Amino acid sequence: MRPRSLFNSSVSYYLSYLYARLQYREKRIHVLQDKLLRSLVYKAKRTEVGKEFGFPSIKNYKDFTRQVPIRCYDDINGQIKRMMAGETNILWPGLVTWFAKSSGTTADKSKFIPVSTEHLNHTHARSGWYTLALLYHRNPEVRAFADQNLVMTGSISKTTHPDIRYGDVSAIMYHHLPWIGRPFFTPDYATSLIPEWDKKIEIMARNCSRKNVGVIAGVPTWTLVLFRRILEMTGAQNMEEVWPNASIYMHGGVGFGPYQEQFKEMFPKNDFAYHEIYNASEGYFASQDTNDRKEGLLIFPDTGIFYEFIPEGQWHSPNPEAISLQEVEIGTPYAMVITTNGGLWRYKIGDTVVFTSKEPYRICITGRTQQYINTFGEEVMVDNTDRAIELTSKEFGAMVTDYTVAPIHMTLNGRGGHHWLIEFDHAPGDISAFAEKLDDHLQQLNSDYEAKRFLSMALNPLKLTVLPKGTFRKWLHKKGKTGSQAKIPRLCNERIYVEDILSMIDYRMSHNKTA
Repeated sequence: MRPRSLFNSSVSYYLSYLYARLQYREKRIHVLQDKLLRSLVYKAKRTEVGKEFGFPSIKNYKDFTRQVPIRCYDDINGQIKRMMAGETNILWPGLVTWFAKSSGTTADKSKFIPVSTEHLNHTHARSGWYTLALLYHRNPEVRAFADQNLVMTGSISKTTHPDIRYGDVSAIMYHHLPWIGRPFFTPDYATSLIPEWDKKIEIMARNCSRKNVGVIAGVPTWTLVLFRRILEMTGAQNMEEVWPNASIYMHGGVGFGPYQEQFKEMFPKNDFAYHEIYNASEGYFASQDTNDRKEGLLIFPDTGIFYEFIPEGQWHSPNPEAISLQEVEIGTPYAMVITTNGGLWRYKIGDTVVFTSKEPYRICITGRTQQYINTFGEEVMVDNTDRAIELTSKEFGAMVTDYTVAPIHMTLNGRGGHHWLIEFDHAPGDISAFAEKLDDHLQQLNSDYEAKRFLSMALNPLKLTVLPKGTFRKWLHKKGKTGSQAKIPRLCNERIYVEDILSMIDYRMSHNKTA
């Protein structure tokens, strides 16, 4: 047996033990959550936030919810700026030297999330090992420690403080990868952290195409950009010809449904597997533990994150009330609130989820609290539109690169509707038929939308505009969003993104390109 294969077998034994430990701790999740909350409050009692909200007097969860308000990024932005300037004991004890940069999806400015040593080791690193344990349990043939692992990471930058740096969370995790693990990853460290994405893609395509890649991880959009460049360079018909041993794609960050057909074309073999994770700038929350992604992602019980959830009716309340993990109900939409070992206290991250199971706790990510369309009472969320795109693309053999949707507001003389901007990798032969079927699927998935569309009494059929290839990528570049965290805003209740995108391009499309 080759040394790498022997090492992979040895690691798989450890991962089997880790999987058993994870199962045991899932059964004790409420005990672990209560213990974690007390520990976090105790550790931070002498910090600025601890003194502000009286942490020494907090004895239980009820005290915690009464004394500490739910906050968003704007509420702590000033404190984070001071932390990045080198001030200590603000949101977390001591000096925090790493910050995860998130470009966000609803604003142009970047957000910076504190990544303490505890957060790095007990949240991101531990969750990474848990993910591997789940991955090996689902797919015993995985060779992550025998073949090469290709990971699409961001970059790292320095602040004015000599000891403080920031970057995409993927880059921070890769920077702290133990030296023993580096040989199993491609590209090399220097290439992985190149900030210019066009340059990085070019070097990765040239170098990684010659590697024996088995596991691939990254945001689907940028991963597909890399794949297409490799195919151009090599002349291969698909990525299976380039990497015959590739068996797993690990993804997260955006809904995978719209990209599924493209990946099937890249890796046409039937046993190629997919593994979804929920790793955000704010924390590593969950990972797929079954073979059906519709069953949801398993929440990790003991990785330094205390969970709360805001019911849908209070998402936009100035003083929302959250419930604990123990109180959630299956099938009810919630906005996630987290308290972490990185200094986030009752922080509303903006993601919305639905629980699919409570034994163990599994969630499906349904969208963002700021990404929805409810102009006409239709309450359309991202999971509705992602699923509608997935179903329609499959029926028409189409492949969608990306999309965004906004309302068409009512006028005195006309009804409103939805305006879809879609960039196709493979466009359908009949755009009008595609738009009609997309509208049908959205009605089947959302009863409120269906009601508003009944006989077109309140809403007209959706309008679909096909964008030239590369439009979304150019728009992200224009907005200064070129990192691995850059994402197209799927839905917006206003037309700000749609109008900005349309004004950027030379809009002289023929009539048959609009349905």
